[in-house]
Amino acid sequence: MLSRMREDITTIFENDPAARSWIEVVFTYSGLHALWAHRVGHWLYKRRLYTAARVVSQVSRFMTGIEIHPGATIGRRFFIDHGMGVVIGETCEIGDNVLLYHGVTLGGSGKEKGKRHPTVGNNVVISAGAKVLGSFTVGDNSRIGSNAVVLAEVPPNSTVVGIPGRVVKRDGVRVGRLEHGNLPDPVIEMFRTMQQQMDELKEKVREFEDKNGGSSSDGT
Repeated sequence: MLSRMREDITTIFENDPAARSWIEVVFTYSGLHALWAHRVGHWLYKRRLYTAARVVSQVSRFMTGIEIHPGATIGRRFFIDHGMGVVIGETCEIGDNVLLYHGVTLGGSGKEKGKRHPTVGNNVVISAGAKVLGSFTVGDNSRIGSNAVVLAEVPPNSTVVGIPGRVVKRDGVRVGRLEHGNLPDPVIEMFRTMQQQMDELKEKVREFEDKNGGSSSDGT
């Protein structure tokens, strides 16, 4: 237990450049408090003490602004940065080395029974305000941009932005872990592609006019 708690604190230092001391982290980081409370609630939930588990999660929600259902499964080195407004559903499964920012929702898309929340792989970053809704997998090493709404499977090593979320690439190079604001914009990329096609079309028209103009002057 103590080793896991030390690991949780170390994870914060690795991901948050604003963390200055262990005392500051332990007493002021709401994401850490929510995670530790979730471990208690999850322990109760697995022993079918559902009401007690929900009481723990609701107290944690009141204190931290982060709602994690006690049924959710969370891996190691999990970090919620800032945290306010984060919601994690009952059947959500989260892998190792996952980083969430404030306003993230890992929720369901309807009233279906059984597995209805996403499965998040290892080494995933989900940026501020993103909504991941439904029972599908977000692949390992993927990144979801701020305010994206993801409604379908995300392949491993992907970057997703937009509403609805779309998988985008940028020179085939994975964006750095903490640069969650440095993501490609699919709308801008679309306009760039259209502009390139228009320029190519103009060049072909110019070549055609030059060719016709030349043949016309030769024939007179």
